[in-house]
Amino acid sequence: MKLLPVLLLIVAVMTSCNGNKQKQAPPQKVPVIKVEKMNLPMYSLFVGQVYGFKDIPIRARVEGYLEGIHFKEGLAVKKGQLLYTIDSQPFEAEVAARQSDVAEAKTMLVKAEAEYNRYKPLVKTNAVSKSDYDAVKAQYEATQAAVEASEANLRLAKIKLSYTRIKSPINGIIGKTQAKVGEFVGRDPNPVILNTVSRIDKIHVEFFISENQYLKLARFMISQDSTVQGSSSENENNLQLVLSDGSLHKYKGRVDFIDRGVDPNTGAMLIQASFPNPNLLVRPGQYAKVKIKHVEKKVIALPQRCIKEIQGEYSVYVVTPDSIVENKQIVIGTGIGDMWIVKEGLQPGEMVVIDALQKVGSGMKVIPQITEFKSKSNLQDE
Repeated sequence: MKLLPVLLLIVAVMTSCNGNKQKQAPPQKVPVIKVEKMNLPMYSLFVGQVYGFKDIPIRARVEGYLEGIHFKEGLAVKKGQLLYTIDSQPFEAEVAARQSDVAEAKTMLVKAEAEYNRYKPLVKTNAVSKSDYDAVKAQYEATQAAVEASEANLRLAKIKLSYTRIKSPINGIIGKTQAKVGEFVGRDPNPVILNTVSRIDKIHVEFFISENQYLKLARFMISQDSTVQGSSSENENNLQLVLSDGSLHKYKGRVDFIDRGVDPNTGAMLIQASFPNPNLLVRPGQYAKVKIKHVEKKVIALPQRCIKEIQGEYSVYVVTPDSIVENKQIVIGTGIGDMWIVKEGLQPGEMVVIDALQKVGSGMKVIPQITEFKSKSNLQDE
C-alpha cells in the first residue's frame, strides 16, 4: 500500500517535466522587413475638361439669309476655305450706291479744284478779294474731305459684302452647323455663332486644384529647380491624361498656365495643361482626369499588410535587437497602392513583422527573417 503514493509522485514529476519542455519550445521564425527611408512617387488626380488648342467660333457678322453651306460637317477644313454664303444682293446694292457717291464726290472735287486753281494767282494781284479766295479754298478742302468720306463708306460697304462669304480662319475640325439653308442669321435669337472650328493636334485641359494642393505642387516643382510653370525643367512633361474609359493618353503634358489667384468663392485655382494629340483621338468637350506626379522624398513607407488598425488606432509589431516582439503605435499618412506612408512611430533600421501578425504577440521571442517586399502597385512612371 505504501507503493501507491510513490507511484503518484513519480507520475506528477514526469508530467511537470513534459510541461516545462513544451513551454521552452524553440523560438519560431517570422518574416520581417527593415525600415528604410525612400523617395516615393505619388500621383494626384484632378477632373478637367478638354478644349482645342484653338477653338474659333464662326459668326455671322452681317444679317441675312443663309444661302449655302460649302463643307462636310465634322471633317477637316483648311484655312481660307469657304464655309458659308449669305445672301449678298443687299450688300452688292450698297456697294453700287457707295461707288456712285464716290464718283459724284470726285466730280465735285474736280470743279472745286479748278475754281481754287483759278483764284490762287488772282489773289496775289488783288484781282479778287481775300474773302472770296478763302471761300473757294474752303470749298475745295471740303470736297476733298467729302471724297475721302465717300471712299471710306465704299470700303465699309465692300467689307460688309465680304462678310457674306464666311471662310475658315484656321486649319482644323469643324462641327455641326447651328442653322439651315434659308434661315435668317446674324441676329438674336437666330444663330449668330454658326459653328466652331477647332485645332486639336494639341489640346488644352482646364482643371481646378485647392490652395493646399497648389502650394504642395508648387513647392515640389520649385524643388526641382523649375519655375511653377515648368517651362525649362527636364521634368516639365510630368502630367498624364486619364481618359473616360480609364486608359492613359499616349502623350504626356505640361502645365502652361496657372491663374492669377485663388477664387475666393470656391477656394480653388484654375490650372491649364497642354497635351500633344497628333492622332486627334481626344476631342473638345470631353472630360478627363489629369494625373500629376510628385515625389515624397525620404519618407518611411510600409506595406499595408504590416499595419494593424483597431478603432482608428494604427500599430505594428517590431522585433527588438534582442529578438523580442513589441507592439508600437504609429501615425500613418497618405496611402499609395499597397503602401502607406508612416509619419510617426518608426525609425530607419527597425524590423517590422510582415505576414505573421496572427502568430506573434508582445513579449514573444522570435527569429527574425529579413525579407524583401515587392509592391504590386506601379510606383514608377506609367
